[in-house]
Amino acid sequence: MKLKGILKTFIIVLAGVLIYYFAFKKSNDANGLMAPKIEADLINGDAYSLSDDLGSYVIIDFWGSWCPPCRKENPKLVDLYKKYKDKKYQDAAGLEILTIALEKDGRRWEKAAQKDGFFWDTQIVQESRFVMTSKLAMKYGVRDVPAKFLIGPKGDILLDKVSLEDMRQYLENHISE
Repeated sequence: MKLKGILKTFIIVLAGVLIYYFAFKKSNDANGLMAPKIEADLINGDAYSLSDDLGSYVIIDFWGSWCPPCRKENPKLVDLYKKYKDKKYQDAAGLEILTIALEKDGRRWEKAAQKDGFFWDTQIVQESRFVMTSKLAMKYGVRDVPAKFLIGPKGDILLDKVSLEDMRQYLENHISE
C-alpha cells in the first residue's frame, strides 16, 4: 500500500513538471545568445558541426514528417533557400541551411524530405520515442515544430523561432547592394 502511494505521488509530481515545462514555461528569448553547439552525423554519414559554418548565416529548421504545418511550410523553406543561398551579404559569406527531422521511427522523413524538395546534404535525423526530448531539440528549447532559427556569422542566434517571412525580411535587409 505504501509503495502505491509513493508511486502515485511520483506520477503526480512528474505530470506537474511536464505540464509546467510544455504549457506554462515561457520560451527563452534566445536572440543574441550564442547558438548551442551542434555536432552530429548527417543523413549521408558525414560528421557535421555548426561551427564549420561560421562566417555564413545558417537557417536551422526543426521539423517532422508527421507534422502537417511542417510539411506545408517545407516547400516555402526550399524556395527561400533557393532565392537567398547565392546572394552576397553585408556581414556574412553566404547562407547555409540545416534541417533537423525529429522522428519517432523508421525512415518516413526521407520520403517527406524528397517530396518537399530538400536538395541540401545538411540534414540530420534525430529519432526518439518522444520527439521533443531529442538532444538537439532540448538544446534549442524546441517544444513544437516547425521551429526555425537564424544563426549569424559569429554563431549567435539572430532570430529565434520565427516565421519564414521574418527570415526573408532579415536576409533581404542584409544583402549587399
